[in-house]
Amino acid sequence: MYMRKYETEGQFIVAICDKDIIGKKFKEGELVLKLDEGFYRGSEACEDEVKEALLCATIANIAGEKAIACAVDCGCIDTENIIFIQGIPHAQMVRI
Repeated sequence: MYMRKYETEGQFIVAICDKDIIGKKFKEGELVLKLDEGFYRGSEACEDEVKEALLCATIANIAGEKAIACAVDCGCIDTENIIFIQGIPHAQMVRI
């Protein structure tokens, strides 16, 4: 997985994407999922690193089966909040 971290105005944002789908665009109906390398490609991260970052994040954008599985496993997202665009799972998380 690729993980990119952003810190801005008191927010810790993470963008996490499976390696095999980064740089691709998926469309289904009116929904578009563009996995832009400029946004998602940070450093390669293992499951433990991803889970640790998600637990600290205030905002997260997560795409791909492996990335979503990490987010579900650490309790950051619920399965009913996952959408699928051309079969690709995607979720966003905001902690308030």
